Amino acid sequence: MNIPTTLLGLLEPEPSHGYELKRSYDTLFADNGRLLSFGQLYGTLNRLERDGQIQVLGASPGGGPDRKQYMITETGVAQVETWLSEPERPEPMLQATLFVKVVLALLSDRPAARYLDVQRDAHLERMRELTTMRKAGPLSRTMLADYGLFHLEADLRWIDMTAARLDQLRDEISR
Repeated sequence: MNIPTTLLGLLEPEPSHGYELKRSYDTLFADNGRLLSFGQLYGTLNRLERDGQIQVLGASPGGGPDRKQYMITETGVAQVETWLSEPERPEPMLQATLFVKVVLALLSDRPAARYLDVQRDAHLERMRELTTMRKAGPLSRTMLADYGLFHLEADLRWIDMTAARLDQLRDEISR
């Protein structure tokens, strides 16, 4: 995820304080359990300000440090527009680590099929979690869950196909 541009996009509708940006980001995009840390948030905001993509509207005193309110600049709006209008490079979800594990297991005469079974179980568990999330709504979370489910389904197809071809792969890589 492009965190700087995502923060710019969250700032575009209206100026916000840092904690409001974090709350919006976490609510909309952190369903994978990876919350935006305050350190990453404020480090990113400092870089965006340095680069002229946001500016501080002012600061209001709070219980701790002054709370700065940030707004996007024309440069920041242009960055969001460019990012939104450029398609992402289509790339397969290769699960490179899983592939490496299978190959190394075969090379070392370890039980690659058992490792694939364990991975399949982990994928199915995550699919159950996403299905629960999908049913709970709202639509934005349902759509995010669908995205994850479709990718996990593709991974499961790869796992099943790989399990069926382990002997062939073992022969190929042992040459």
